[in-house]
Amino acid sequence: MRHRWDWSKEISGCGLAGLISRRGRKVSGEVPIRAIANLHDRGNGLGGGFAGYGIYPDYADHYALHTMYYSDQAQDLTEDLLRGHFSIAHSEFIPTRPTEGIGDAPNLWRYFATPRSTRSETEGEADTVMKTVMRVNDEIEGAYIFSSGKNMGAFKAVGFAEDIGRFYRLEEYEGYIWTAHGRFPTNTQAWWGGAHPFCLLDYSVVHNGEISSYGINRRYLEQFDYKCTLQTDTEVMVYLLDLLIRRHGLSIEMACEVLAPPFWKTIDRPDMDPEEAELLEALRITYAPATVNGPFAILFGHSRGLVGFNDRIKLRPMVAAEKDDMLFISSEEAAIHIMCESPDRVWTPQAGHPVIGWLDESVTS
Repeated sequence: MRHRWDWSKEISGCGLAGLISRRGRKVSGEVPIRAIANLHDRGNGLGGGFAGYGIYPDYADHYALHTMYYSDQAQDLTEDLLRGHFSIAHSEFIPTRPTEGIGDAPNLWRYFATPRSTRSETEGEADTVMKTVMRVNDEIEGAYIFSSGKNMGAFKAVGFAEDIGRFYRLEEYEGYIWTAHGRFPTNTQAWWGGAHPFCLLDYSVVHNGEISSYGINRRYLEQFDYKCTLQTDTEVMVYLLDLLIRRHGLSIEMACEVLAPPFWKTIDRPDMDPEEAELLEALRITYAPATVNGPFAILFGHSRGLVGFNDRIKLRPMVAAEKDDMLFISSEEAAIHIMCESPDRVWTPQAGHPVIGWLDESVTS
């Protein structure tokens, strides 16, 4: 007897692609555009985007605030707020071109800025930027800061990812880290702010999957002044990374252990090193509300490198490859061969074990 399947909801879609040159060699934005175009059928035209690092060398010491406005009043209010807390070295429209498949766009603007002063003796520049992003996105109707890191930027919209890359003229940019996302939304609406990547400061996240723990993750983050306003579950992931790594001082590897902790039966194995078992147990107990449940594969960029990471059962696909100083990560091997015709090594990362490409110290110093 033939089974009758209900295809009304597709839960395995979304395409991811990313690359890093560990030595900081610049790669044209044309490369991630072509890679994500190869994953066209993993999306449905309801969202996509890119993040590039090293793309603003002329303003490398400034925070690049990419902002979308849905009214002139929203822009006026946001700019008044920014001028009160930041010195703005330069501001301009984000360059775009008319592109078939991209509908009416909000007003897209970018500011290269540095905080005038921190709000307290214990608060650093990054805290000032974070709180400004939260305030704008939560309090100013029709204004959203969707990228806020140094020497990096996110570019996202509603449409197919390759069309979004052309819309933003990404072939005119060069970066040493790129991530790309083609979206197939399953539970949330398609709108410009809800497309991937999700960013805060230097962190950017693209995600394939569903975060069933969104509610408890969100409530946990709200205790630390994070506000989820972009109506997509992935938003919690970037805030958790910022909280764990920047504010709590965990290593990237340890933060990944928090987000997708090993099972208790793994921690309790007799062959487990006692000190490691004690650490993993402490992380699970201390950060229980930060555990991310549900199927996921993510790529996240940051100022020191690129990370690919699966849930602890690997319910979403991820493939990695290397060539010389380059690391490539994608949902499918086919997209990797678009970025690199003949990689030296191709492998499938283990569930719950991050693949990390670190930038050389000469690039980050």
